[in-house]
Amino acid sequence: MDRPEFYRLHNGDKAVLAFSQAEYDDRLMGLRTIMDASGVEAVVLTSMHNIAYYSGFLYCAFGRPYGLVVTAREAVTISAGIDAGQPWRRSATDNITYTDWQRDNFWRAVLHVAGKGKVIGFEADHLTLAQQDKLRAFLAPSTEMDIAAKTMQQRMRKSPAEIALIRAGAAVADVGGYAIKDAVKQGVREIDVAMAGRDAMEAEIARRFPDAEYRDTWVWFQSGINTDGAHNPVTGRVLERGDILSLNTFPMISGYYTALERTMFVEEVDAASLAYWEANVGAHEYGMSLLKPGASCAKVTHKINDFFAERDLLQYRSFGYGHSFGVLSHYYGREAGLELREDIDTVLEPGMVISMEPMLTIPEGQPGAGGYREHDILIITEDGAENITGYPYGPGFNVVK
Repeated sequence: MDRPEFYRLHNGDKAVLAFSQAEYDDRLMGLRTIMDASGVEAVVLTSMHNIAYYSGFLYCAFGRPYGLVVTAREAVTISAGIDAGQPWRRSATDNITYTDWQRDNFWRAVLHVAGKGKVIGFEADHLTLAQQDKLRAFLAPSTEMDIAAKTMQQRMRKSPAEIALIRAGAAVADVGGYAIKDAVKQGVREIDVAMAGRDAMEAEIARRFPDAEYRDTWVWFQSGINTDGAHNPVTGRVLERGDILSLNTFPMISGYYTALERTMFVEEVDAASLAYWEANVGAHEYGMSLLKPGASCAKVTHKINDFFAERDLLQYRSFGYGHSFGVLSHYYGREAGLELREDIDTVLEPGMVISMEPMLTIPEGQPGAGGYREHDILIITEDGAENITGYPYGPGFNVVK
């Protein structure tokens, strides 16, 4: 039997994607502009976030390589045979399927589109050393150029269509938040509360986006000592009266992440905890007032640092104060150039989307111990910022009785 190295499996019709064909064409035009300015003849993208951003296809690797090859005339996703026609249906571009009967058929398919001896752009923050060796062996590039930072800068500036989807995602996060509040009571486990929030969000995503694929939506719901870290997984801990809680909902829509995070307490909050909570809410409100065009991420960060330092609380801060939104997740993607940290000098522009999320962690054994965190999503406008998070924050709403 003659077994091909790769082939085109165009099984069925193209699916309805999260964005129009014109939106994806505009993104590819932006990438080709980057290529022209850098002298790159072909780009080999390997990350989930960039492949999804430029093609609409969000892959599931399971140990196999995936790619998107872009030249001046072509854009082709490269996918494994195990996925059959789904990558074709979910790509706004062409697609080639590679077979697994011999090693490195992925790179033979990439070579077929990119060509040999060209100036090749790649993502240095994603391509492994082993795969970079294979890129060199198969493509024999005349020059290699890291374009990860430039693609990130393109993704940081959202289109109106992206902002509309992010706005919908923020509303879905609110739905999860209300479901979580309804589930909170003494004697229930963290996992039970988390499932209530997740189920409510998945149903809401399916209602709003009937043509989408549904995957990756999750909740981190933490209680007591488990609130000390922002990314602590859910456990079976049982809620008790007076517990500090951290509500974290994360709906995922076609690779686009949004989030809602709130401090809560079960039935009552003691005086020490209330003081920390109110201070963090104050920082949250102050921080949101600073988000406007022309403000730099570093300067916003320093101002919030000063707010905490004046209250002798800066030593309890545990991470930066916010980050960009778009194609990202807890296991792929990050627009690291748009984070509210001391070492990021990016200046905010209209069309950027960023969170404000101050957090204080008070160590166990001290009065008011636990993690305090509020999180809203804001769209930078021409003259300020629009908060698209609706679920209320603060003690007036989130002491759950």
